[in-house]
Amino acid sequence: MRIIAIMNQKGGVGKTTSSVNIAAGLARLGKRVCLIDLDSQGNSSSHLGIDINQGMQTIYQVFSGERKLIETRQLVKSNLWVVPANIDLAAVEVELVDAQGREFILKQALEQYAREERDKPLDYVIMDCPPALNTVTINALTAATEMLIPVQPHYLSLQGLSRLLETTALIKRRLNRNLSITGMMLCLYETGTRLAADVTDDLMRFLEESDPQAPWSNAKVFNSRIRRNIRLAEAPSFAQSIFEYAPDSTGAHDYGNLVQEVMACEKTQSNPLSKAA
Repeated sequence: MRIIAIMNQKGGVGKTTSSVNIAAGLARLGKRVCLIDLDSQGNSSSHLGIDINQGMQTIYQVFSGERKLIETRQLVKSNLWVVPANIDLAAVEVELVDAQGREFILKQALEQYAREERDKPLDYVIMDCPPALNTVTINALTAATEMLIPVQPHYLSLQGLSRLLETTALIKRRLNRNLSITGMMLCLYETGTRLAADVTDDLMRFLEESDPQAPWSNAKVFNSRIRRNIRLAEAPSFAQSIFEYAPDSTGAHDYGNLVQEVMACEKTQSNPLSKAA
């Protein structure tokens, strides 16, 4: 089971769109996938047709200890489950402020999930992280074995990236030695512009010159560029992934290629949750 956190603290870079369409793309190829919505706005959940009303079972109940992860998941498509989120999740930061071991709640929930689903294990867990470095995000990075970072090819996006990388290095050192950055996805890409090409070159140069001990030392910039496409923006209003809403669109083509690249990046190291199971 690959446990992937999709994270960037900068909003508007294609994080939720990527989380939903990577999860849906993997499920279409026969992989068993669970998408965990960790954003209190619940955009991943509503994107796939879940009504995020208060009173429903969500990831908040997992953090509060009221429910197990397996009790909050919903099957939305063949091979694709979603653990939804809503505004209740915003309370976690305050409620867990003094809780002992609060950084490991999601990791322990996933370990329990792996034990209970041993006969039908998941192939992928995709976590759509909030655009903030808070308790929920730290839980995701502590539970994950790898990260994918969506990046918009603008220089302001690169400035915020350095802070995220520092946080990743700190979590790897203190909480999760298995964490690594698999790759960076260029989203909202404008083909043919000099700015996009320059930022892409800078990003690739940075990775090539990185400290070999850094969590991003083996990261790649995925060859698949997620180009600007109005169909990607329209799909959530129809509660569909891009593969259902516009299968012949540029967006479906780009995410289809990206999914293939993600699948090719299989981890060679053992997964700690397999030991727990």
